[in-house]
Amino acid sequence: MPRSNVSGLVGNNMKVTPIFLLVIVSFLIVGCNETKKNKDYYHLPTYSKTEQIQAVVEIPAGTNHKIEYDKISRKFVVDSAEGKARIIDFLPYLGNYGFIPSTYSDPKKGGDGDALDVLILGENLATGSVVEIIPIAMLALSDQGESDNKIIAIPADEKYRIIKAANFDDFSTNYPEIRKMIGTWFENYDLNNEVKILRWTGENAAFAEIKKWQTQ
Repeated sequence: MPRSNVSGLVGNNMKVTPIFLLVIVSFLIVGCNETKKNKDYYHLPTYSKTEQIQAVVEIPAGTNHKIEYDKISRKFVVDSAEGKARIIDFLPYLGNYGFIPSTYSDPKKGGDGDALDVLILGENLATGSVVEIIPIAMLALSDQGESDNKIIAIPADEKYRIIKAANFDDFSTNYPEIRKMIGTWFENYDLNNEVKILRWTGENAAFAEIKKWQTQ
């Protein structure tokens, strides 16, 4: 920053020293880091500026570590059970798993009390990635007798896609084994819970589900 600009900020009578500048730079760096670390992913807009649905990645594809976003601390944390990190005792996640921001599945209306879950069939994406998606299906599950719907989506950006399916018909016709694998995975990934597949529905049902629980 030019000296003349800094002098304007601090006043003409205040002497700008190297120590003063160091303090200012340190403050700015810490401030930026805190902003990034405490980003409120939960209340990001459901739709991006280009009017695509957004998703927040909690668990990258290919891992069996269960990671969740804590909306209170605004941090991504590894889920734990009995004091130990929770590891999925089955195949790793078949896609990037996360949630659609600014959605809330209200228990009073039959929801599970969380943001709407989404499984993104695409290249591995890091935890904390915010990605534009295209919903192509919805998998309705019963988890311990409670409704638990999963949005199945592909990345809007073609460079992150791994399948050529633009809608539910494409997905069901050209990738029936992937659809079967996803259902099998959800039925077996958590041996402590009884999960049952209720039905598969298409992209229209997926969009309607997002709209139903959208809070913004």
